[in-house]
Amino acid sequence: MKGACALLTTLPNGLTVIVDEISHVRSVAVGLWVRAGSRYEEASRGGLSHFLEHMFFKGSANRTAKQIAEAIDAVGGQLNAFTGKENSCFYCRVLDEHFVLALDILTDMLRNPLFSPEDIERERNVVLEEINSYEDTPDDLIHDLLLEAFWEDHPLGRSILGPAEVVRGFDRPQVLQLYHDRYTPDNLVVAVAGRVDHRAVLDEVAARLGRMEGRSGPAAETPPQAAAGRLFRERDSEQVHLCLAGPGLPASEDRAFYAAQVLSTMVGGGTSSRLFQRIREERGLAYSIYTYTSSYRDGGLMATYAGAGPAQSRQVLDLILQEMERFRREGPGDEELERARAQLKAGVLLGLESTTNRMMRLGRLQLTLGRQVGPDEVIARVEAVTRDDVMGVATGALDREKLAVAALGPSEALADLDRAVGPGRMAPGAMGGDD
Repeated sequence: MKGACALLTTLPNGLTVIVDEISHVRSVAVGLWVRAGSRYEEASRGGLSHFLEHMFFKGSANRTAKQIAEAIDAVGGQLNAFTGKENSCFYCRVLDEHFVLALDILTDMLRNPLFSPEDIERERNVVLEEINSYEDTPDDLIHDLLLEAFWEDHPLGRSILGPAEVVRGFDRPQVLQLYHDRYTPDNLVVAVAGRVDHRAVLDEVAARLGRMEGRSGPAAETPPQAAAGRLFRERDSEQVHLCLAGPGLPASEDRAFYAAQVLSTMVGGGTSSRLFQRIREERGLAYSIYTYTSSYRDGGLMATYAGAGPAQSRQVLDLILQEMERFRREGPGDEELERARAQLKAGVLLGLESTTNRMMRLGRLQLTLGRQVGPDEVIARVEAVTRDDVMGVATGALDREKLAVAALGPSEALADLDRAVGPGRMAPGAMGGDD
């Protein structure tokens, strides 16, 4: 597949560089990926990885925060970052002629951060407002509640943003400790996709990061154990936000992993999926309903989300459970299976048209799997998924007895859902006021 072969190099200090040369585009996306995320945090420091991500944008020893923003805007570039459960990424997309500038700014931010006490104090307030904003976005918040119900006290079940009361206590020594522990060459991947020359990229990266020193300490990664938890939060809202999750697959399990993607697509992955057709198109009970998978280094889940009016939420839950049981009992039809495979293959190919998507794919695969899986290999694995493969995954992922359930909405509707799925526990932040 043209332009799909990425070149991987490991520098002597342990840093990995992956380059995807794409000659027919004019853009280039650069990403600095770090094995740093909420999974590696103690509960007493929950949210620190995300907080550190913010701090890198407050300026370096060579550029103020304003100068960083002005330099990127002056060339029409896009600079951003995110923190996940297992990885953090700092990335920039520019025209190919500005690749060196983008790389220089990103590496300067990560190698020469200021972390001044004054900036830490100001950014703490920004992050606290971000937490407040998240609390006011129930269709996002519900997914955090689901993870807490599914993985309970495991770090994968905690919020990436962290609790407000913990964030209020962050100080410079904690920020510096995390920086030195996680931001080391062996934890860092530089991913580049676009109109670049592989050799030139290596030279530029080596000049800026080749002398970077340090090794990360051993990270305790206890495998998560799925729990059929129940977690409800009362809120005086116009909708009930409902999520269910069953056991999924870690990203490292190849055949079953792709079968899980196919299963998720058939159950609720598009407008032709079972849940969308039955609940939205046939019954008109919900505007938004979908199924998705989340996979990590040693664990995963398959989740379904629905937003419905309080009077309809119990019926929506019943229909979701009915469709899951019907799938486990009858399995997919041949046309349904082929349609799901075609949908996934198209998603892979369409994603290749974006340099940012390609860069994201390179970095995420390297930190999660420790290797690259080319688009041709992905398509071949999707095409190889059989009905038996799908049914093998569905046996656990759609088993009602193994489902975790989270819901957010008015108390009367939650009580009805509670009776349907079994006793739940009330999350902090009932209608008296959210934390």
